[in-house]
Amino acid sequence: MKPTSIALILLILASSTLTAQGRGGQAGPQVARAAAPIDLTGYWVAIISEDWRWRMITPSRGDFPSIPINLAAQKLAEAWDPAKDEAAGEQCKAYGAPGLMRGPTRLHITWLDDSTLKLETDYGMQTRLFEFGAASRGAAKPSWQGTSVAQWVMAGGGRGRGTAGGARYGSMKSVTTNLRPGYLRKNGVPYSEKTSFTEYWDLLTETNGDQYLVDTNVVNDPVYLQLPWMTAIHFKKEKDGSKWNPEPCDARF
Repeated sequence: MKPTSIALILLILASSTLTAQGRGGQAGPQVARAAAPIDLTGYWVAIISEDWRWRMITPSRGDFPSIPINLAAQKLAEAWDPAKDEAAGEQCKAYGAPGLMRGPTRLHITWLDDSTLKLETDYGMQTRLFEFGAASRGAAKPSWQGTSVAQWVMAGGGRGRGTAGGARYGSMKSVTTNLRPGYLRKNGVPYSEKTSFTEYWDLLTETNGDQYLVDTNVVNDPVYLQLPWMTAIHFKKEKDGSKWNPEPCDARF
């Protein structure tokens, strides 16, 4: 074989490898499902062992400690009126992604395709899509669940790299933007359309086999928050969907 032919073949192979790996060694979107270091699929139930009075029931107007809101947000929250939300057809304002994940919900996580993870909730009957790779399905108008771009964050060696022996460990990072304005807390604490919602999804397994999903998240809103609001939300895996109980959005309860 001629040297020029050999060089051409090597160039093609190198180009294919870079395309498959993606920038910085991260697995490309076409192999996101196969590259997953953890399995997030299944049914999960929220563990509400903290902030019970703000998460299990609708707090009264003006009950919004722990959220670093500014004066503009405080004025809006103090004027919260669920009847107005219902009349405007906005009874799902507390079910947008930043507020939804703190609700008393069950999750059902599945793969929509090899590059898109789908999360459904029975609380408010919402659906979130996590798209791997820089390219999303297109710029849609703002929605309650927004546009979420995800990536695997691999432990021990950076993104896209495995560990010794072929085992892979890591978590999922997602960044959600393009959100429709909604509520961080059901009693009218607002977030704006400029909000960015960053989440880190980790899987923990006990010695008895019980699995827990931890969603560490940060809400950044330059309009209504003085500081980023960080919380950690916990879910326990259920064996099946027998307790799945879909309920529509409700502005009051």
